[in-house]
Amino acid sequence: MTRIDSRSMACILLDIDGVLHVSGEPIPGAVEAVAELREAGHALRFVSNNSTRPRARLAEELRRMEFTLEDLELQTPAGAAARELAGKRVLALAMTSIVPDLDGLELVGHDSDAVLIGGCDETLEPNQVFSYMNLARAFGEIQLGAPLYCLHKNKWWQTSRGPMLDSGAFVAGLEYATGVEATVLGKPSPSYFAAALDVLDAEPELTWLVTDDIESDIRGARLFGMRTALVRTGKFRPETLETAEASPDIVVSSLAQFPALLEEDLTGGLTR
Repeated sequence: MTRIDSRSMACILLDIDGVLHVSGEPIPGAVEAVAELREAGHALRFVSNNSTRPRARLAEELRRMEFTLEDLELQTPAGAAARELAGKRVLALAMTSIVPDLDGLELVGHDSDAVLIGGCDETLEPNQVFSYMNLARAFGEIQLGAPLYCLHKNKWWQTSRGPMLDSGAFVAGLEYATGVEATVLGKPSPSYFAAALDVLDAEPELTWLVTDDIESDIRGARLFGMRTALVRTGKFRPETLETAEASPDIVVSSLAQFPALLEEDLTGGLTR
């Protein structure tokens, strides 16, 4: 692969939920912004913590919203789990829809080598996935020595119906009950960001992450050495920006505003 020329192009990791759309409704100007970034020659990678639908379906949903992307441009935590836990016996509390993306794992109900916690959706299925019986089974496996992994530890996400509880609450409960800290496989883990940059043959300091999540994504990306843009869409809340441990390099009204500010940065107008 050819390394990006930092004088005229950038590598950009685009969060999906809250940045490109909310509950399937494209955020105004987002489709055009992605097209503008492509037209300018920037290298794009779509990075999601969505752990309820397989990558091919997520990519197809985005194309139906008129975003242009190939399946291979989209990175999900389920794919990260398949790489990290390949060949292991795994007790997975995850929605059945992502099982195809967990290829290479032996999914079991007991005597596991690892416990994996998936994500929530706006449907009723998570009520079954995260039942007391299933959480108790995961607790038992961890007590017997199985390490705990999770696709992400998001507390909540923004939907058209308002904020929705995410699976990070169940991960935190298991951590509390077992005294075992979960290994995060999706954003904002360094391994997840490293995999994205490796595909783009990019250096962290020449890469931007665009996200609506200041609490985890911005902090993780800054620790990894990337530049960050926070959008005021999705789960963004002004009060969170004021109290956050890590500050983004720039704050934009939405993704629609980002291409112009990126161009300004590449011509020397922005400073870190």
